[in-house]
This record gives sequence, C-alpha cells and structure tokens, in this order.
Amino acid sequence: MTKIVNGASLQPLSGGAPKHIVLLLHGFGSSGSDMIALAPAWQQSLPDALFLAPHAPERTGGGGYQWWGLANLTPQALAAGAHGAAPAIDAFIDRKLAQYGLSEADLAIVGFSQGTMMALQVGLRRPRTVAGIVGYSGMLTGTADLKHNGEPKPPVLLVHGSADPVVPVAALHAGESELKRLGVEVTSHVSPGIGHSVDPVGLRLGLEFVSKVLGI
Repeated sequence: MTKIVNGASLQPLSGGAPKHIVLLLHGFGSSGSDMIALAPAWQQSLPDALFLAPHAPERTGGGGYQWWGLANLTPQALAAGAHGAAPAIDAFIDRKLAQYGLSEADLAIVGFSQGTMMALQVGLRRPRTVAGIVGYSGMLTGTADLKHNGEPKPPVLLVHGSADPVVPVAALHAGESELKRLGVEVTSHVSPGIGHSVDPVGLRLGLEFVSKVLGI
C-alpha cells in the first residue's frame, strides 16, 4: 500500500495539544500546500484543531499530486479509483489519531474536488463514525457497498458552484439524493455563479458545520 508521509499542517492556534483534527484533502493536480490555505480562515473559531493537508501519494505533471489517475471518468472507474486510494488515507488517519490520542469523534474530513471523492469514500466507511464530512466541488463515487443498515453515518455538507465547468453542479444534487437514500444527514449549498472553487459563503458554511459537528 502506498503510504502518505508528507504534506502541510497548521498546529493549534491555542498552542496546546490538539483536541480535534481537521483533515484537508486536495483536488487532482493540487497539493496539501494549496489546501492548507483553507485553515487560517478557520483557526480563530477552531483554536484547538490541528489542520493536516497531506499530499496525495501519486505525482502528476506540473508538480501536483493525485489520489489516482483520472484517465477514465466513467462511474465505475471513479468508484474503483476512490476505493483503491482509500487505504493510504485510512492508514494516515489511524496514525494521526493514535499519535494525538484522539478518536474519530474528534475528526472532521474536508475535501475539494477529487479530495471530496476521497473524503466521502473514507469518511462514510470508517469502522467508527467520524464527526463530519465537508465536500467542496466534488462528487459521490460508488455506493454499492454502503447499506442503509441503521449503523450511524457522519453528517455531510456538500457545497458547489453553480457555474462549475469541471465537476457540474448536478453532481451535488445526485450525491445529496443518494446519501439521503442511504440514511445520511446531508446539508447542501449551491453558490450562484461560482466556478470550480470555494467562495466566502462556502468557507463560512464549512466552518460553521465543522464547529458544530466537533461540538465547539
């Protein structure tokens, strides 16, 4: 299994030991160094949170990283890609929770684009329920193995720009309806006129959601 060993991080603003972890998963061709840019806007409200933004394990051209190659965009290929990339993230989460003596209840996972696919893939399948999942500008991949079986699933916030040319906003609506069918508590927001990015409203909603699920 590929191991995630590096990335960007921001220590708790409080200066103390982390009481929460916010895991930030970047998009295709990006990096943890880009994704960590979300953290400063959230730190004031989450002073005891450790922000971790690992680089995906595979390199792309141009110095970026990918969770898996996106040569094939069929639903089957996306589901297989997310499934194959999940063990590295799960192992990273296991290491970090153990390192800081924290549990899944102290963990929020935030993704952007391909990182959202991974946040949903990993976050919905952890043996113990994570606090919550935020997905920006992404989509839900295969759910055949996710049963509506009464086992607790984390709440999810999906945020998308209405003018996204990379991942159409229809992906938000499809993901929301499928998650609800599976018994997941979902909140969604569409940012009018926004492309493949996160606007200030989306950032604020993400912060409010993460604060709430972490009990802050």
